[in-house]
Amino acid sequence: MQQQPPSGAHQEPGRPVAQHPQTPGSPGFLRGWLDALAVVLAGLAAMAGMAALGLWLARADTLPAGSFPAVLAATMALGVGGSVRLDGGAGFFAQVNAGMTVIPLSVGLAGALVMAEVFVRQLRFRAVAAGAELLGRIARTVVLWLVALVLIALAARHTFVVTIGGDLAATIGSALGLTPEVGFHADVAETLGFGLLWLVVVLAAAFAVSRRAPLPRTLLPFQQVVRPAAFAMLVLLLAYVVIGAAVGVVTALVREQTQETLAVVLLALPNLAWLGFGVGLGGQWHGHLVGAIGLPMPPALASVLRAPGGQETTVDLGALADYNGLAWLLPVVAGVLVLLAGFLMAQRSPAGVKLWQHAVRMALAMAVTMLLVGVLTRATADYGLSVLGVSAGEGGLQDLLGTALGGAAGSTVSDLGSGSLSLRPDLLLDIPLAAGWGLVAGALGALLAARTGRRGEVEEPAGRG
Repeated sequence: MQQQPPSGAHQEPGRPVAQHPQTPGSPGFLRGWLDALAVVLAGLAAMAGMAALGLWLARADTLPAGSFPAVLAATMALGVGGSVRLDGGAGFFAQVNAGMTVIPLSVGLAGALVMAEVFVRQLRFRAVAAGAELLGRIARTVVLWLVALVLIALAARHTFVVTIGGDLAATIGSALGLTPEVGFHADVAETLGFGLLWLVVVLAAAFAVSRRAPLPRTLLPFQQVVRPAAFAMLVLLLAYVVIGAAVGVVTALVREQTQETLAVVLLALPNLAWLGFGVGLGGQWHGHLVGAIGLPMPPALASVLRAPGGQETTVDLGALADYNGLAWLLPVVAGVLVLLAGFLMAQRSPAGVKLWQHAVRMALAMAVTMLLVGVLTRATADYGLSVLGVSAGEGGLQDLLGTALGGAAGSTVSDLGSGSLSLRPDLLLDIPLAAGWGLVAGALGALLAARTGRRGEVEEPAGRG
């Protein structure tokens, strides 16, 4: 006997009856955790792939004692804002103290884009979502992300034993407690704290940028104000990354150090591209470079930072142009891309937005963007070697230690010595400059969009829906 449809239901001929139709809502317990796991695993896979390829091009796979997985984990920890400490020494005789806080933004950017895409894709096909559902999804993602960060931080540690000579020297050194060791480890607390902040910023940016991301009804009035500007800023930053990648590939092809240049592209391209963005706007960074840190950077930037006596110096357009005249192209590129961003924002804005509103919103968006760029491009790295509590660079102790302990991996201890890198933005100058550029670009972009017939202030022709 054929089953009859429920009372009151209408059945079209030839179409089966829908059984228990479901409406979008909160996922079940298992489905919710599987969705969160998919977001976290996708981001980790993207970060690990980008970091592994970059480290391989940087020849990190040749490090001894099978340390490549630990180096990979350390790079991923740095990619979400963590820090890595370097320590070791030769018993009571010598100590190594060092640390690094540099975000390899290529790694972090890859993870951010993938995680945002997977998270938003799980919410597609609807315009509104309940606040409780969104908070539940975010909470589950945060829990699994913190677990992943703990595992990454614990895996990001390794110790190398440095050979100090022949068997006799090794025996004597071991007897005296002078067997030199050097290792690194990720700071678990900083990795968890900054990694959590990184995830919150990524998810907030995903909802601010994507039209596919549903919002609670109470937040719907704000989406037409925030999303056009946020999307324009994302396109602006990604455009700099694409241009930087093209420049990096060309540089790799015309110069001898092809592999090293590609390693920089895969590990730290946004660091340099977004620094160029700020400098092109007239911004400044301050810092210094002393000794050999081992972090890759363009020759012009390294030359500016390496001031006599390790003094603080200013990285700006004029200083870079003194070493490479192509730096004068930075304001030209900035002018074109910022104007295009203003035009794009105006095109995506709703009808009725006035020209001055476009200008103000663009100014605010540029100010926030410059704040993020300044925070993300900060870099500190220190490497210090002390002997009996005295710096190895003082009183000829570098040479003494180099003679006593011999070479390590083809380099004497005196080659290692000590080094320091500092690079920090002048936000009090950079943010107002970016806001000024945004004010002008927002107004000009709105005028250009009006001429295309797609800007907000242009009335829809009569008869069109």
